[in-house]
Amino acid sequence: VHLFTRDCSLQRKYQKIVEEAPALNIDNQKLEEIQNLSVEACKKLNYEGAGTIEFLYENNDFYFIEMNTRLQVEHPVTEATTGIDIVAEQFKIASGESIEAMVPQEIGYAIEARINAERASIDAMGQVTFQPTPGRITRCELPEREGITLISMAAADKMVSPFYDSLIIQVIAEGSDRNDAVANLASYLDDVVIEGINTNIALIKRILRDEVFLGGDYDTTYLPGFLGRTDVHSLI
Repeated sequence: VHLFTRDCSLQRKYQKIVEEAPALNIDNQKLEEIQNLSVEACKKLNYEGAGTIEFLYENNDFYFIEMNTRLQVEHPVTEATTGIDIVAEQFKIASGESIEAMVPQEIGYAIEARINAERASIDAMGQVTFQPTPGRITRCELPEREGITLISMAAADKMVSPFYDSLIIQVIAEGSDRNDAVANLASYLDDVVIEGINTNIALIKRILRDEVFLGGDYDTTYLPGFLGRTDVHSLI
């Protein structure tokens, strides 16, 4: 059973920052081909459990990268747009139960932002760089809001360790369509307050209001172009 597609093109140094479901700007026939191929691959492997197959897509052709034999950080956008609790289904499969009755349907749109503990700066070559900022969170306001789901370790007096990934919060926004979901996420981030450490919230808020991003016609080279046309000093 496939759970449709996601788009994870907004990356920095091949690390995802924003993820969306369903995938953007791919015609339905090509989507169906990708989805069916993924199902057939798992059948031939006799694969059991949840997994994620990644492709590069360009000029109406797609290219296999890898299969992750697990959930990924962006799995909540798939849960939001299918209504299926993937973790619960994994337990069912592990218990020997059948998923034959599962008939996923795409519902609306979802977008996730990865909030990292990091600081923007300009290096000796004049390029924008991002450095982790571990430390103690002194203030943390994460309002509850309809259409917003959080997966978070952030709270006042929590320590962000220098020994692990700098991801501290996943913010997942739902909407009736892409514009609605993006607006919901941008509005929510306007009300988030985190002090004591730096985060990339200011960067994400600018991206969510960028005309190129809003147009949906972007790829994995988007971020350098965005930083080239934004006021980096005010961002810092």
